[in-house]
Amino acid sequence: MTASGRRPLLRLTGAAATIAALALSGCAGTGSSEDSDAGGSGPVETLTFWSNHPGESKPVETELLEAFEAESGIEVNLVTAGKNYEEVAQKFNAALSGGELPDVVVASDVTWFNFALNDAITPMDDLWSATDVDSEGYVDSLREDYEFEGEHFALPYARSTPLFYYNKAMWAAAGLPDRGPETWEEWAEWAPKLAATNGGVAPMVLPDGSNYLDWYFQGMVWTFGGSYSDEWDMTFTSDETIEAGTFLQDQYRQQHIAVSNDANNQFGAGQAAALLQSTGSLKGLTGAADFEIGTAFLPGPTPGCPTGGAGLAIPERISDERKEAAMELISFLTNTENTVKFSQATGYMPVQKDAVDHPDMKPFLEQNPNFRTALEQLEVTSSQDYARVLLPGGGARIGAGLDRITIGGEDVKTVFGQLDEESTQVYERDIEPKL
Repeated sequence: MTASGRRPLLRLTGAAATIAALALSGCAGTGSSEDSDAGGSGPVETLTFWSNHPGESKPVETELLEAFEAESGIEVNLVTAGKNYEEVAQKFNAALSGGELPDVVVASDVTWFNFALNDAITPMDDLWSATDVDSEGYVDSLREDYEFEGEHFALPYARSTPLFYYNKAMWAAAGLPDRGPETWEEWAEWAPKLAATNGGVAPMVLPDGSNYLDWYFQGMVWTFGGSYSDEWDMTFTSDETIEAGTFLQDQYRQQHIAVSNDANNQFGAGQAAALLQSTGSLKGLTGAADFEIGTAFLPGPTPGCPTGGAGLAIPERISDERKEAAMELISFLTNTENTVKFSQATGYMPVQKDAVDHPDMKPFLEQNPNFRTALEQLEVTSSQDYARVLLPGGGARIGAGLDRITIGGEDVKTVFGQLDEESTQVYERDIEPKL
């Protein structure tokens, strides 16, 4: 299934849109129809950008915004709107109920859709034409992750995939080849060797369900032939999905995989031999660890890796003048030169096609081969299942279920059966009536 073909055909108009907005848990409020900026006119002198500074990016965001101010004469107020994507979405949702809206807001893979569905963020295609944005210059698969009913509701910004990180010294001590496991079956063979030779250190640590375990497991479940859903049909109870969940639980019980609410620190402190984590953590992990880190594709067979991360969106209820200025800011932040800067500062993938040929990128890749892994893995990724990214609360619901089968030790079939039932109910209540 291509990225451009994976969006549902939904249409909301008039009162139906308002009712739908109130029903969706991910976007509970529609706000007042009278926004303070809605009638604004004349030159825009200031903009407000809400970010969670993904990948510890506040310094480079500040640098890029200062450059935009110097070039455009428009001052930008950078607001820390939350510590993660969900908190930014909650703050934005609250603002829709009558608060002051930003001009640009970070919208993650699991938060943008509800806002688009409820007319809270604006379609960008006309703005691209008005501000001469070359939308075709963006990596196609990343741009199309924000497509809905033939329109695009964000542009890629802090885009990532999970990476397989490993401690090269621990790998060598266990007699393993200097690479990641090609399959999860091979990992199961390697894990006992890592446990036996590294003083009781966890062979691998995964972030827990409140820290996107549902994202990392998305790739794992695909390699077993399972999925969370087939478009809007839930598949948590398929044999293959149950098999993947059972594998994860068995690895946890055998202490081959640990689940932590601070997985980065556990790995960086040498208390785990391997880690699944975002490419956006590459810079921070490399700088913090006192050992050599290797990176690899997630275990296959492909596709075993989902796309992820966040884009930049524009609220619907601001003036047209502010929308155009906001689009100019987004275009500046994500142009070739600046996506290269952002990528090198954080580890996120550059979002422009020609970024890999930028003169600053080639020497950087030579000096940082781990970063090349993230770029190359992009070729074997896949867009995520609807049950995680399009259903309201999907990621959090799945993450909580995965905590139950690992940390909680609950029966996989029972938990996945409940996930299937709950997800179907959310679809039938919040999505199906609008198809």
